Amino acid sequence: MSDAITDGGDCTEDRTAVTEAEVDALVRGICFKTGPPRTLGVELEWLVHERGAPQRPVTTERLAAAYAAVRAVPLGSALTVEPGGQLELSSPPAASLMECVRTVRADLAAVRTVLARDGLDLVGIGHDPFRLPRRFLREPRYDAMEACLDRTGPAGRHMMRASASVQVCLDAGHEEPGPLGHGRRWWLAHQLGAVLVAAFANSPLIGGLPTGWLSTRQLMWMEIGAGRAGAPPLHEEPRAAWARHMLDSPVMCVRRDSGPWEVPERLTFREWTRSRQPRPPTRADLDYHLTTLFPPVRPRGHLELRMIDAQPGEDGWIVPLAVTAALFDDPMAAETAYRSVKTLAERARHLPAPHNPLWTDAARRGLADPELREVTAVCFAAALDALPRLGATAEVTDAVAGYLERYVARGRCPADDLLDALPGTRISPAGGGRTAHGRKDIPT
Repeated sequence: MSDAITDGGDCTEDRTAVTEAEVDALVRGICFKTGPPRTLGVELEWLVHERGAPQRPVTTERLAAAYAAVRAVPLGSALTVEPGGQLELSSPPAASLMECVRTVRADLAAVRTVLARDGLDLVGIGHDPFRLPRRFLREPRYDAMEACLDRTGPAGRHMMRASASVQVCLDAGHEEPGPLGHGRRWWLAHQLGAVLVAAFANSPLIGGLPTGWLSTRQLMWMEIGAGRAGAPPLHEEPRAAWARHMLDSPVMCVRRDSGPWEVPERLTFREWTRSRQPRPPTRADLDYHLTTLFPPVRPRGHLELRMIDAQPGEDGWIVPLAVTAALFDDPMAAETAYRSVKTLAERARHLPAPHNPLWTDAARRGLADPELREVTAVCFAAALDALPRLGATAEVTDAVAGYLERYVARGRCPADDLLDALPGTRISPAGGGRTAHGRKDIPT
């Protein structure tokens, strides 16, 4: 989620009310900061399981003690904890791909050493395959978030407590048009996003059973709803589209300095600026509202790509980071990716991601979809060609080449490995992955 914010202090600091026009101008100014792409970042969410007994829930007391020990270790990345106890490391902005890899890899090694002493492992899966964990964080923010998301069903609780991802952060791009222009990068992120969902799908199970989706995590985001977890239309200028989308999105909560936070129904931020009830919104409320929106691509001055499931293995996260960086920051690879995903755009039917047929097919079928598989192969080849120009080491390029051979060329993704290890599964007639019982209902 990458949205951990402390609840302490004055929730309504900067109490000067903001108007609708001021909000529109602020959002346009802060969410797309253009310039030559120079920095890169990654945010890694991990499930935390008992070593040797991953089916057994980790108690809140064990998690709290382990995280206290981890926080005593100096890290280059920011360490946060998600509502279900997932651990997240967010790298500082890096000047190169390899700088980012070195920083995060060293931090992960330090964190794993501490957790291992307590018999705990970091696990890279997009959704906990065994259970819906109890909520670990008991704070007003998460109480309000859960109450709000419960209105659309159980998907919100799964997103909060059981999901994990690899989120790649890229500079917004040049103001001018071209392969690295911010308009092109915004469009590419939403079309290439479906390719990244399919290529790295790794969450096919809930409660130990197949859901019928290779990325159940992406299914959860879709079921939360377009107002909270959808993108704005792509045919509009990015700043105007995002400002309008943000203003017309529902307010998750109205924060208070003490006591439970209010969770209004059907109140958009635009309506809040006009009605000024239950109190006038402030700049701090605007900043907070932006963190409660979970689109697949979130503009935060830079672009935060949120659609990739957490990956298996200690270094599995490096492949989606390297491929994404190459396809956005190398001009030749960016042009190849742009041309290749244009063939997929018609399948989106001009509907915003992820609530369109292209993203649905990517999450359900992965690279069993022939067109997605073909485009993914082209994009991986372009990334492999570009990575040496970005200073990638042979170890990184070999990892990407190995992923291309093991998964992409075979129309597979890590979710297929999880399903292969599950006894009694069969191939779905729809070609949507293996399933024992069709789609499993999402437990509350």
